Amino acid sequence: MIQDVVAWVLLAAVTAYACAGGTDYGAGFWDLVAGGSERGKRPRWLIDHAMEPVWETNNVWLIFVMVIMWTGFPVLFQTLFTAMWFPLALAAVGLVLRGAGFALRKPMTRLTRRQIYGAVFAVSSLLTPFFLGAAVGGLASGRVAPGTKASADAWANGTSVIAGLLTIAATAFLGAVFLTADARRFDAADLVGYFRLRAWCSLGVVAVLAVVGLAVTHDDARYVYDGLTSGIGLALVLVAAVSALATAGLLYRGATGWARITAVGSVALVVVAWGLAQRPYLIPTSLTVDQAAGASTTLRWLVLVTVIAVVLVGPPLVLLYRLDTGGELQPLTEADLRQTAADREPGSRPPS
Repeated sequence: MIQDVVAWVLLAAVTAYACAGGTDYGAGFWDLVAGGSERGKRPRWLIDHAMEPVWETNNVWLIFVMVIMWTGFPVLFQTLFTAMWFPLALAAVGLVLRGAGFALRKPMTRLTRRQIYGAVFAVSSLLTPFFLGAAVGGLASGRVAPGTKASADAWANGTSVIAGLLTIAATAFLGAVFLTADARRFDAADLVGYFRLRAWCSLGVVAVLAVVGLAVTHDDARYVYDGLTSGIGLALVLVAAVSALATAGLLYRGATGWARITAVGSVALVVVAWGLAQRPYLIPTSLTVDQAAGASTTLRWLVLVTVIAVVLVGPPLVLLYRLDTGGELQPLTEADLRQTAADREPGSRPPS
């Protein structure tokens, strides 16, 4: 039925944002923990150059998710933004501050101002995925239903906290894998080892949080737990685990191009498994896809617009990502990585 098609489109858009936007959030996380101005100089230069060409493009997926939700499933949209407006508002504020911090820190000539804007960007890269994940956890736990009023319990519970932490860890994993590939592409051998180690560590954190998450959701989100531990949901989770392990092995062998694919595959499979685990519900166990769907005429037009968008926007996005990951948009040399912020101040000499 038409509402099922739109539900699949919504899940695909959420998956795309989790992978594309998640990579950028992960880069921001590593920016946050890179250390002081001297210790974190080289990692932050790589992060800036890796994110700059296409970082804003990834928010297209978030806009697409919002449009599909409020047009195709207005009851879901109303329920979500009524019951959990506070964490979603914090996530939105984080998005704005994150963009402002990233855009404004680079042209600043004073170190103090660069540090302030850099801190805003990095902290927002941590808080925004956490609150988005917490909102998803609140839906999965069944604490939200049509008519539910806003309360802290809707998003500040065990499932929400685990979902938020898992979201941060997954984005850190994706960011580290992509930055390892960028470091290899830019012939920065020390940064290859730097980010490869962090990719392995973040993968270990994901594994630990996943085990804890299963224990928490067993009692707190039983419907989703059953869907993830049986049938196609379990199969997808197992394939995701294999993909994650393959990513670790590929990074060890230096096959960073393939590692990016398997890393994205592992995260995407988990998101799809989560979506399938709660079918036929959009909000377990109170709101099904049929109950939340808008008018059939609206859904048909939405499908048509989606097809047109895929045809017109899809190929340019694919080309953009290919050019970016292939290093065609903004070449970076080892000398660029060694250039400090002080080198860009008026009157300074370029690096030799």
